[in-house]
Amino acid sequence: MIYNDYKGLQLSALGMGAMRLPVVNGNDADINEDETQRMVDYAMAHGVNYYDTAWGYHAGNSELVMGRALKRHPRKSFYLATKFPGYDLSNMPRVKEIFQKQLEKLQVDYFDFYLIHNVCELNIDAYLREEQYGIYSHLMQMKAEGRIRHLGFSAHGSYEVIERFLERYGEGMEFCQLQVNYLDWDFQEARRKVELIRSHGLPIWVMEPLRGGRLTQLEEQHAERLARLRPHETPTGWAFRFLQSIGATMVLSGMSNMEQLQQNITTFETRQPLNDEEMKTLLAVADEMVRPGMVPCTACRYCTTHCPQELDIPTLLALYNEEKFTGGGFIAPMALMSYPEDKRPDACLGCGSCAAVCPQQIDIPGALADFAKMLQKSPF
Repeated sequence: MIYNDYKGLQLSALGMGAMRLPVVNGNDADINEDETQRMVDYAMAHGVNYYDTAWGYHAGNSELVMGRALKRHPRKSFYLATKFPGYDLSNMPRVKEIFQKQLEKLQVDYFDFYLIHNVCELNIDAYLREEQYGIYSHLMQMKAEGRIRHLGFSAHGSYEVIERFLERYGEGMEFCQLQVNYLDWDFQEARRKVELIRSHGLPIWVMEPLRGGRLTQLEEQHAERLARLRPHETPTGWAFRFLQSIGATMVLSGMSNMEQLQQNITTFETRQPLNDEEMKTLLAVADEMVRPGMVPCTACRYCTTHCPQELDIPTLLALYNEEKFTGGGFIAPMALMSYPEDKRPDACLGCGSCAAVCPQQIDIPGALADFAKMLQKSPF
């Protein structure tokens, strides 16, 4: 296992994420605890010393199961991370209660790493209402008391949302956990977000390194193109080597079985960053993966000046591309929950004024109508 230095700590470059633990009969709330314990024991024996869970993972059961699995090992042999669940606005007044309950569920006296969870369009205003909820001040108090060793945040929100959060709380943050992978490097502006985080002097923790498994199975032409450069590297290996190349401090992988865990640990036995040709080729593959069927909006904003509904069309089209590529994820619906109803895709009148001035000749009304239909089917 390779390690990265963080403030004098030697963190395993690969961390075990506990959002996709093995389950029984496909029931996300019913974790296969015996298998999870086997995986944790194996990870510990092979040098993984960072374990990441959260209040809401596996319907609230991830913290319980991970607490029992890690209890089998000396407390100082691992670093434990969990998060305040601000993805649910009803939790905002409950920071003291939830924090104490998390200590109990995980059977520890302190957290090595604690995160303000999922900063996004839905909750940024609530997170910033410190005088109402006191989330930041309470977590800083817990840090002062030694119950949090290192405080950071995770974010699925836009660049602008992250910027607002950092302007307010950046001084107290010690790391940031972002969705970073070679597919999202440009598609979801991960490159730009990473640059913003680093401009505040913060190291990067990576979540969704494999895009929910999407990057483990490539189309034949893409796999062959990469294999010509590194014949023995797997598609999963390429995704992890990309993250080694950009200098991520921590890469969290949600592994669902022992085979995935063993393969990932094998990859992280060595540090093999990409050279310039390999990086260029990999990002070209990413572009080819997302381009088909995507709306080619350049955010010139000509359309917004002609929209009688005053819709933020470029942002809506970017969310449409995300929802279309993912095939029904949570990022687009989550972002749109912060929009007034009269600013969402189904508010489009279909008048065509936007399309008439679009330099890319995009059928904007058609795209927004399709987006609205997709959202109606979304479980989120």
